[in-house]
Amino acid sequence: MSTVLVTGGSGFIGSHCILQLLAAGHTVRTTVRSLGSEAAVRAMLKAGGAEPGGRLGFVAADLGRDAGWIAAVRGCDYVLHVASPFPPGVPKHADELVVPARDGTVRVLRAACEAGVKRVVLTSSFAAIGYGRPPQREPFDETSWTDLTGRVSAYVKSKTLAEQAAWDFVGGSNGRLELAVVNPVLVLGPVLGPDYSTSIQIIKRMLDGGMPGCPALDFGVVDVRDVADLHLKAMTLPAARGERFLAAAGDFVSLLEIARVLRNRLGAAARRAPTRQIPNWILRITALGSPVVREILPELGKKKNGTHEKARRLLGWAPRTNEESIVSTGESLLRQASHGSSVAG
Repeated sequence: MSTVLVTGGSGFIGSHCILQLLAAGHTVRTTVRSLGSEAAVRAMLKAGGAEPGGRLGFVAADLGRDAGWIAAVRGCDYVLHVASPFPPGVPKHADELVVPARDGTVRVLRAACEAGVKRVVLTSSFAAIGYGRPPQREPFDETSWTDLTGRVSAYVKSKTLAEQAAWDFVGGSNGRLELAVVNPVLVLGPVLGPDYSTSIQIIKRMLDGGMPGCPALDFGVVDVRDVADLHLKAMTLPAARGERFLAAAGDFVSLLEIARVLRNRLGAAARRAPTRQIPNWILRITALGSPVVREILPELGKKKNGTHEKARRLLGWAPRTNEESIVSTGESLLRQASHGSSVAG
């Protein structure tokens, strides 16, 4: 088995990647911004059924600094670069996200290349594939790139530029480093701890009653367990070298359809989930005083879709259904609430 570095092990995707790596017999090292996070990460892994003991190590490293990265990658066969800034609000300037995402990615790749790592798997996003573009009938696939000349958010810009920087770096490494990229859509699935990702916050707000209505937005859905599985496949399978993989379980769905699944499958526990769509004109008025709403305006009413045919064909990837991912998210949030932290809190 191999030694694998997972950046951002305290995050939603990172923690599930660690779980699956440990289950497959690998030794794992993970970066956290502070070593004080170790206890919380181990608690999440325990909630996921893992007691890694000495097979899991921790290194303090920040995407914005060089310190720690050489030590983090030393002796590793592979790197899963999962860590990336994803704030709950709108930054004052796009560079608050772009600089750490882009420069941090290059920082990790440079350290990996110098350490003789075999392959890096980068967690990118559908944000680097399907934004800033006019509507299209054909499903988006891995040949598509977000058009940064269009109206895009700081997050979309950061993910696109970070992935482009990764391909540029590897292209100039004279074959010393292999790269594969995973581009997930909205990542849902079972939460392991109270520090929720931005995608999980959407489901939490629906259950809380904090989303009185749904904007006319469509998203692809994918389960975090399947995203982790795709990372592991992209890490070792020869066919993944130099490829990007769109991770979407099925057809894209609207926020209102997600809310309906919660209400239909979770019954009374999801009674506060929204039942109506907010008219676009109301959101345009609201956007005058809300930077968060202003950022979604270019995407209102845009019908999108994506295909995971490439991941299925090349890597044998078989994700769970949209409904299973949505329901497992809601169920895990409700379990956490029953164990002491109120969902409505």
